[in-house]
Amino acid sequence: MRLVIATPLEGEFVERIRAVAPRQVEVLHEPELLPPVRYPSDHRGDPGFRRAPDAEERWEELIAGADILWDIPPDRSEGGNVVDGARALRWVQTTSAGVGPRVQRLGLAERGVIVTTARGLHAGPLTEFTFMVLLARAKGYEYLKREQEMRRWQLYCTDSLAGKTLAIVGLGGIGRRIAATGKAFDMRVYGLVREGQQATAAELGVDRVFRRAELHDMLRETDALVLCAPETPETISMIDRAALAALKRSAVLVNIARGSLVDEGALVTALLSGQLAFAALDVFRTEPLPPRSPLWDLENVLVSPHSASTVVQENERLTDLFCHNLGLFLEGRIEEMRNRYDPQRGY
Repeated sequence: MRLVIATPLEGEFVERIRAVAPRQVEVLHEPELLPPVRYPSDHRGDPGFRRAPDAEERWEELIAGADILWDIPPDRSEGGNVVDGARALRWVQTTSAGVGPRVQRLGLAERGVIVTTARGLHAGPLTEFTFMVLLARAKGYEYLKREQEMRRWQLYCTDSLAGKTLAIVGLGGIGRRIAATGKAFDMRVYGLVREGQQATAAELGVDRVFRRAELHDMLRETDALVLCAPETPETISMIDRAALAALKRSAVLVNIARGSLVDEGALVTALLSGQLAFAALDVFRTEPLPPRSPLWDLENVLVSPHSASTVVQENERLTDLFCHNLGLFLEGRIEEMRNRYDPQRGY
């Protein structure tokens, strides 16, 4: 069985994968065919990387012969994806959690290809990013920096997260981790869940559960709104002009989900008018964020280049997950593999 490492991965982790079943699986890793990385855990590599014609031919041969892929390779510059030629492909382990739209576009589920995602591996880093934002706002980080620059010693008063209402859209692994941290700060925690989800508030670790039709009711009580739901037909543009108007004027929005969940034009209007106090955005409808986007210039916006989940330990954690799933896959225990993509739900 052929396993191809299709995006950059450190050699030490490739060797760990090889050690799982060296007699059953041939692990093919050709770093010279992969783009150079720009930072630790960079799964895309240098966007300007181009293979020579003979290297591109070798690359397509590698992917075409794969039974298993570590990650979905980037799309070709001329359109399409090299996985279209991988007719023997049986399983793909992605390095991201929100891969639904891409998996659908490539038709992997329709081909019977098993897809497992990185769901849950980014819960810690994304929770840290969320509370970096909320604590900086509550404790006046920007104010303190300005005062320091002025060499001014002026006693002042801060706010506290305790007693504030934290509303989370999406109570998967990331949302529940954020909820638990919010509870540790003595926040009141609400959660918006998808239709059909039967778990109780206590089971999900929140104080109250809301359904989609109750979104505005939840937002009216919200001090901090965190988006961590996948992109589905139900979530696209759910934070629109009316939703933003329902929020308190002092509210903070943190989007660590997908840019498509928010109407960016309405968001800019709300931020300019003071309808929304602050937004920390790790994701955008168009990425990279276009230079002319007004979001770059707003003082009450923090722009993060879709990197809040990326930490130096990421590839180690992904390798742990992949090796676990590889053992199950080889034993035919497909149903027990972690993080299997559900084509019905889209994540």
